[in-house]
Amino acid sequence: MPTGRGIDIARIAGIRIHVDWSLLLIVSLISIGLAGGLLPLWHPDWSQRLRWGVAVASALAFFASILVHELAHAVVARLSGLGVSRITLFMFGGLAHIESEPRTWRSELVMALAGPVVSVLIGLACLATVAGLGTPLPRTGDLALRTVEALPPLETVLLWLGPVNVMLGLFNLIPGFPLDGGRVLRALLWALTGSVRRATRVASAAGQVVGWVLVGAGVAIAVGLPVPYVGRGPLNGLWLVLVGWFLNNAALTSYRQVVVREALDDVTVERIMRTQLLRVPPSLPVATLVNEHVMASGQSAFPVEKHGRFLGLVCLRDLYQRAPDAWNGLTVADVMIPAQALATVRPHEAASQALQRLDQRDVSQLPVTEGGRLAGLVRREDLLHWLRLHAAMAVPEKRVA
Repeated sequence: MPTGRGIDIARIAGIRIHVDWSLLLIVSLISIGLAGGLLPLWHPDWSQRLRWGVAVASALAFFASILVHELAHAVVARLSGLGVSRITLFMFGGLAHIESEPRTWRSELVMALAGPVVSVLIGLACLATVAGLGTPLPRTGDLALRTVEALPPLETVLLWLGPVNVMLGLFNLIPGFPLDGGRVLRALLWALTGSVRRATRVASAAGQVVGWVLVGAGVAIAVGLPVPYVGRGPLNGLWLVLVGWFLNNAALTSYRQVVVREALDDVTVERIMRTQLLRVPPSLPVATLVNEHVMASGQSAFPVEKHGRFLGLVCLRDLYQRAPDAWNGLTVADVMIPAQALATVRPHEAASQALQRLDQRDVSQLPVTEGGRLAGLVRREDLLHWLRLHAAMAVPEKRVA
């Protein structure tokens, strides 16, 4: 799953494209597999340099097609009125970070189908391009091998990329949440039951079953037992185990997120936020803040105010990134995060919105503001504490049209 580490490589229509470092591992493995296995079989006369160049290009083209798959989800999400903050590419594929759940089962259904349909179309387009360039698509036998040997590098990439994308689209249609097919299943169950949580519970259970089946298939392959359609060898087996483990955990986590979101939907931020806070002026020396206020208050974030106006937030983790020797020469204004750079929430918003923004920004607290003034801070630990106290897992299911 995404580790939270990586780099942003582009911005498309306002959506950040983030590459997780784990992507380097799978790009390397695909490149090694192609350069050391398939391409020598297809093109025994090619040089090592050419094989490696085509192998790396194929791996990068594959993840470019995954990006298009996720962009399809993002476009449909935006057309449905949902925000999309970024798309992350990582070792298990891609993930469009949609800021809220679909409002209707129809939106969920169309959004889920968009990615697989685009992947299949990409695959068919690759194969059609190869055929359009005058090369008959290979079938089986020696004639097929001779046909492949005659392909130039570009057509070789397309010939590999086409079936891979078709298989990607079909694999994603397996009815196990959070795969796209699992989201299709959830949309249909949602339409039948009117309950998002009940639909998610069933689709999530299906996702866990699919995950365990993949783990079992991976173990079988690793010990040499034949499993149709999924290849052979210890590396393929290990990969299936990892994919199955990821899917099983993602399915369970997705259901828990729906339960938590429902539990916090009817709770306003002002019921959970902290208002008794030590607020500091921008002119306060950092050394004074650390020596006199940090231990005494127990706060990990300090609002910065002047004449009642909220200016920013100074967090301990930002302070400790600077050498203690430098604290004497710095003021709070030098190290604070300005208010305009902070994600905020309003007192009357749902607590589920606060939790969502905490996750999006990967922070521990959010300022609660109204009219340019600070009303309080809402912390992740306060939200979790509220959930524990109110037995969130037992919140009655809601029916949604």
